[in-house]
Amino acid sequence: MTALDALVRMCPPPAGPPPAVDWAGAERALGTALPSDYKRLVETYGDGVFAETVWLLVPGSAHDDCDLLARTAEQDGTLARLWGAGEERPACLLEEGARVLPWAHEEGTGAFLYWLVLPGRHPDDWTVLYNEGRGPLWEHHDTGCLAFLSAVLGGTAQTEYFGHLPEALEPSAHRFTPAGEILGS
Repeated sequence: MTALDALVRMCPPPAGPPPAVDWAGAERALGTALPSDYKRLVETYGDGVFAETVWLLVPGSAHDDCDLLARTAEQDGTLARLWGAGEERPACLLEEGARVLPWAHEEGTGAFLYWLVLPGRHPDDWTVLYNEGRGPLWEHHDTGCLAFLSAVLGGTAQTEYFGHLPEALEPSAHRFTPAGEILGS
């Protein structure tokens, strides 16, 4: 069973397909290809929130809070200001050309889930970084975004930040809510 299969069993996607994404345009705008597991995730669910906690960012979302390109620009600026003011960068970002790209954020916390983008590394090999958002702490996960999200919702992720989620949800409560249902169409 793939991570997507596990996620779909835990948290069924919307009945109708999400809007198509202009992947080529998004990748041109970002200056990089995107991971195939992320593309499958977006093509299955679209923009919205998993278990009222993890908001998935999607290129071209009608909602700025869920738009991958808008949030990337915003987070690039925020991190540049923090690091310029002396906040310490994670060691994995000290390599020349290393950067982060956000792919999700946590409801109400300011926390983001990023890909760790390293020079010469294929997007399908990018791993996940969690930043608490309102502080300098970062947590690295040696897995892709889809496997990480599935582990978080399934309660098997080794993380300091999502430990409350499995206890807070009954298995039947794992739900994906499209952004349009919460933020309006």
